[in-house]
Amino acid sequence: MRPTQIADLRHRFDAFASRFSEKAGPRPDRPSGPSPSPDDYWGGLQDLFTRDVTERGLRELIEQDTADTYRFFTREVDLAGLRARPWYKRYPQAAWRVFLHIAFRLSPARRLVFAVAVPVLIVAWVRALVVWASTLSFSLWPSVQLGAATGLFVLLALELKDKLTLKGDLEIARQIQFGLLPFEPLARPGAAVCATMRPANTVGGDYFDVIELGEGRLGLTMGDVAGKGMPAALLMALLQGSLRTLITAGLRGPDLMAKLNDHLCANIPSNRLVTLFYAEYDPASGALDYVNAGHNAPFLVRGGGPLERLAATGVALGVIPQATFEAGSTVMEHGERLFFYTDGVTEAFNARDDEYGEARLAQQLDSGRPLGDRALLDAIGQDVLYHCGLVRPKDDMTFMVLTRTPPAPEPPLEAPAAPAPTAPGSVPLPRWS
Repeated sequence: MRPTQIADLRHRFDAFASRFSEKAGPRPDRPSGPSPSPDDYWGGLQDLFTRDVTERGLRELIEQDTADTYRFFTREVDLAGLRARPWYKRYPQAAWRVFLHIAFRLSPARRLVFAVAVPVLIVAWVRALVVWASTLSFSLWPSVQLGAATGLFVLLALELKDKLTLKGDLEIARQIQFGLLPFEPLARPGAAVCATMRPANTVGGDYFDVIELGEGRLGLTMGDVAGKGMPAALLMALLQGSLRTLITAGLRGPDLMAKLNDHLCANIPSNRLVTLFYAEYDPASGALDYVNAGHNAPFLVRGGGPLERLAATGVALGVIPQATFEAGSTVMEHGERLFFYTDGVTEAFNARDDEYGEARLAQQLDSGRPLGDRALLDAIGQDVLYHCGLVRPKDDMTFMVLTRTPPAPEPPLEAPAAPAPTAPGSVPLPRWS
């Protein structure tokens, strides 16, 4: 090996060891002792894997964690009905039920790997026991390999239990979040609203809402919290509660946005921001007053004309305290649509790293004029997923469409009823008799 190659290899190994030393460095929540020298490679590796390892922690791993994992995977399995059976039937059937219970909690691809790996491990143990019993000899290296594979399997089972527990909590959070949002279509004379959302994870940071403002007016809003997952979902709930509270207090338009911005600046982390489009719509006249705080400009689909955009009238929320916002206004005619969306739609990428883009979204809106509201949302969603192909969308995607519908028809005037004929010679009685 040449000296230059040796020097390069030495440099890479130094960088590799320094990363271990950084990971093994002191943490503020744990007691710290003397750290190994950056040049002590093996000391750094040993410190990485042995720091904070205690006898109590190992005992909890063997006794408590394994027992909790066993109870977790068997709590929904009916094992009580097997107690009356002989042991040679009871244990295999119990293992089979637990195996199926775990398998069906995994995704299809992972379920297949699980279904192959577990029987292979069991067969390996049976074969090893048969060999030990028949030859009365012990082969060290195969036994160590089998023990290591079993230990890794137990460790993965512990991690799977933690992951499934978290997944259950996230499913509950998803139900709560979806319960906060108005997914049911709204239809009334002069207005029809339809929305859909596809989080990148179990929960997301996109927000949309339809709020009654009184006197027949509607408040429509769509927002996007920077980030995704649980942190963004928590901030989304804060955004919704704050916005509805300020609307209930009587704030509207730019004043509402300015107050909401000051509230978010004081209560969300400095590395977070919120884009929000807020509109007040009058179904009777079609008048639409709006404030766009840095959100993606919605598309206004006019009847037969070009698409229009409702551009930003202020900065994103939670960034600049005491920011000011301006209001915009327009009028929607019967049959015209306003399409709201978040940036997860236009910034969806495929395997070639091509963005879906606003141009393609505009084409879908233009070609989807004859479609109903729900059919239009479904068509756009399917087109975005078709564009992504096998690449999973990395951001939340939300659509909402407002359509101005015809007003309620006036009830026809009823003709006055003809007086009932009276018999000849009879005199009508007075009404009060």
